[in-house]
Order: sequence, then structure tokens, then C-alpha cells
Amino acid sequence: MPRAGTMVGAGTGTAVRSLVRHRHLLWQLTRRELAARYRGSVLGYLWSFLIPVLMLGVYTFVFSVAFRARWPGPSTSRVEFALILFSGLVVFALFAEPLNRSPTLIVSQPNYVKKIVFPLEVLPCVALATAFLNAAVGFIILIVASAFLHGEVPWTVVLLPVALLPLVPLCLGLSWFLAALGVFLRDIAPLVTVLTQVLMFMTPVFYPLAAIPEPYRRIIGLNPLAVTVEEVRGLVFYGRIPDWTVYMACLAVGLAVAWLGLAFFQRTRRGFANVL
Repeated sequence: MPRAGTMVGAGTGTAVRSLVRHRHLLWQLTRRELAARYRGSVLGYLWSFLIPVLMLGVYTFVFSVAFRARWPGPSTSRVEFALILFSGLVVFALFAEPLNRSPTLIVSQPNYVKKIVFPLEVLPCVALATAFLNAAVGFIILIVASAFLHGEVPWTVVLLPVALLPLVPLCLGLSWFLAALGVFLRDIAPLVTVLTQVLMFMTPVFYPLAAIPEPYRRIIGLNPLAVTVEEVRGLVFYGRIPDWTVYMACLAVGLAVAWLGLAFFQRTRRGFANVL
């Protein structure tokens, strides 16, 4: 009789091969979700550009005019404060959007669950792909605004996809886990929403990591999302290369979370139809 660990490993490998095999389905579902999001609106896909621009305008006004805030460091520009804050919010939204949706992904698609041949493991990937497309628009606006403010941007902005890479397996692993758990525990959805709000303040979005006292800085520094936020800011504003040792550690953590999350998803998926 095969061991449970062997069965989970085999199921995980099968799911990974399924993701590769159904990559075209992933793209089609992502396109359909984006189309559904803006269906019936007058401006359509233009909203994906207008919303980040409006957000950036609001942040710039609030922090440069109302609060007169400045980011700690050599820069004295209040507008740059808004841009730095905006960069952190874009990264956090990329992480939080798929997580907040995960607990209801399977529950909201009972027809897919009843289709034996449908690859349910693709659904969290669709949520993440949609979040990445929205984040890409935000980063384009951020880079253009930064170039307009400073006259140029560091060459290190080309490393943005590399800096964001550890978030992919981390988000997928947590999304698979929450999507499966949400089928059996319906209370998980509001709990995840609250926890992501707490996580936003535990991540250096509104403040630099260096502003935290040393004992607490080490604790917050263990948050992979905090590392990514700091690396993105370093690439866009300061031309600073990531610490590759820390980067590889974050990537390893993300891959481990992805494997565990997918293994949990594969182990529990046989019970989805009975609950729904």
C-alpha cells in the first residue's frame, strides 16, 4: 500500500503537469474574468488605467498637501512620498487580491466541481494572473510618474519581474490552501479579509522598514511581502540591486508554501462535491 506522502507527492506532480497542459485554458479564463469585470461599463478596460491614476492623484494630494508628509531619507519631495507609498500599495494589492478571493473560488463555481475533467487547481492561478495584470498597469503608471518627476528612472526597473517572482509561488500556495479550506469552513472568507488588513500594517507600505525599531524590524523582516516591497522600492527609486541571499530565501519559502498548499488542495479536493 503506497504511503500518504507518496500519494500526495504524486498528486502534486499531476497537478503541476495539469497546470502546464491547461495553460491556454488559464489564459482564456483570465481574459473572460477581465471582460466580466468591465462588462456593461462605458469606459471598459480603460478603467484599469484610470483607477490607478486616480488613486495616485489622491495619494499625492493627501500626503503632499493635506499631511505635508515626507519619506525619511535624503529626498524632500512630498510628491515622491506619494509615489513610494503607491509602489507599496501596488505590491500589497498584488498579494492581497487573490488571497481575499481564494476562500470563495471553489464555492462560487459548483458546476466546475461536478465536472470531473475540469482542472480546479487552475482557478487560483486565474485569480493571481488577473491580479498581476492589474499590478502591471500600476507599475507602468508608477514608472512613468517617477520618470516625469526625476527626469529618468534607474536601469534597475528592468528587474521588477525578478523581484516579484517570489510572490508567485507564495500567493499560489496560500490561495490553493484557502480555496480548499473555504469549501469546508465558510467563515474563513471574512477572517482572511481581516487578516489581510492586519498584514497591510505589518508590511512596510506606509513606512520604511528602517523606521521600525531594531527588535521589531527583525520580526517584520521575516515577512516575505515586506522584503518584496523594499526590493521594489529599491529598484524603482534608488537603483538598488536586491540582496540575492535574502531573495533566494524568500523564493525558497514561496516554493515550499506552493508545494504544501497544492498538496493540501489535492488531498481535500475529493470531498468538494460532497460539501457543495
